[in-house]
Amino acid sequence: MKSPSILVLSWVLVAALLLCCAGIAAAQQTAAPASAAPSRDAQSGAPATLPVLRLTLEDALARARKNSAQFQSSQTDAAIARQDRYQAAAALLPSVTYNNEALYTQLDRSGNVRLIANNAAHEYISQANVHESIDLVSISAFRRSSAASALAKARAEIASRGLVVTVVQSYYAVAAAQQKLEAAKKNGEEGDRFLKLTQDLEKGGEVAHSDVIKAELQMQDRRRQLLEAQLGLLNARLDFAVLIFSDFNDNFELAEDLHASVPLPTIAEVQQRAARDNPDLRAALAAVQQAGHDVTGARGGYLPSLSFDYWYGIDAPQFAVNGSNGSNLGSSAAATVNIPIWNWGATQSRVKQAELRRTQAQRELSLAQRRLVAEIQSLYAEADTALNELGGLSRSAELSAEGLRLTTLRYKGGEATVLEVVDAQTTFAQANAAYQDGAVRYRVALANLQTLTGVLTTP
Repeated sequence: MKSPSILVLSWVLVAALLLCCAGIAAAQQTAAPASAAPSRDAQSGAPATLPVLRLTLEDALARARKNSAQFQSSQTDAAIARQDRYQAAAALLPSVTYNNEALYTQLDRSGNVRLIANNAAHEYISQANVHESIDLVSISAFRRSSAASALAKARAEIASRGLVVTVVQSYYAVAAAQQKLEAAKKNGEEGDRFLKLTQDLEKGGEVAHSDVIKAELQMQDRRRQLLEAQLGLLNARLDFAVLIFSDFNDNFELAEDLHASVPLPTIAEVQQRAARDNPDLRAALAAVQQAGHDVTGARGGYLPSLSFDYWYGIDAPQFAVNGSNGSNLGSSAAATVNIPIWNWGATQSRVKQAELRRTQAQRELSLAQRRLVAEIQSLYAEADTALNELGGLSRSAELSAEGLRLTTLRYKGGEATVLEVVDAQTTFAQANAAYQDGAVRYRVALANLQTLTGVLTTP
């Protein structure tokens, strides 16, 4: 037998081993969630953020095209029109079918069939049929579907260019809001410095307490403008994110400079491109062509139609290749000419209806041509005016900043009043905001020209 001391020592060792195993298991359980936890910044310990997405204007346009329901709807309509054209073309080609029939006809007392149309009491038909029909209506239907496909394609291009204007306006609105926020921060800092300046001058007995009051009012106004600028930037970013992302994401920054130099094409270039690539004009022209083919198809109702059929297979009293009299396989052919005689004026009515539609389509084409000429001049004048004003707005922003600096120096020297400083600060804020808005106006004007020419001018 073992001594009591040895037994006690054994139980102590077993207990120690169990405690060690339990500690290891607990450490493993606590270590597993730590490895699955999201990565954190090594220095600050904060959760690591996703990389910021830098968006060019082309990237934004590509994303908007994928996300825009209206643009995708126009693309779908164009694809459907292409399938209609394919089906109309297939209708002009011969078709092949395989027919199987089993006929039973009652016989008379003499053993002859009672129905003249049938050949035997039991008749089995298993034939391949090649059918071709030629008429002016089918040919006009194919040409009409081709014009309809061109019309749908032009409308898809119109939707695409309209989307470009929306994206450009939203893209540069975000850029302008960012610039306005930076200007608002500078204005706020300038307001704080001016308030500190008036307080120091008041302590030295150089200005009245009314100057301090006016400076503090101006400082409070600048802070409110800063809050409004922050809100404006937030709303602009949210609107832009909804436009270009299928799943909401505001972790992005703009890669293009709002104030980058972008040349304005000459009006001769715009007119040449618009005459060749304007989608509104192409859509109106395709509508006229479509209406013209409708007239031709309606007039085809006056003309005969020709159909041709060829059959090959079994038409026998036994369902077999070989019968009692030899092979049951055989062929036959038929050609049919259908000549329209009288349908109570329905064809004449369809022709009149198609002619009315063609006349209206021609009016709309003429309107589109006149509108194009007017829009070229109007939109080009808008872009040219915005470009000319942009140079003046840039100079005004520079002059207002310099004027604010000089007026503040004069106020320190006792040569200017507090009202002059406040007026200079207001002028600087207004000139800076007008400069940002002018840059956006020019970019949007270029995008509107793109709706006419199909060319988006970029830096």
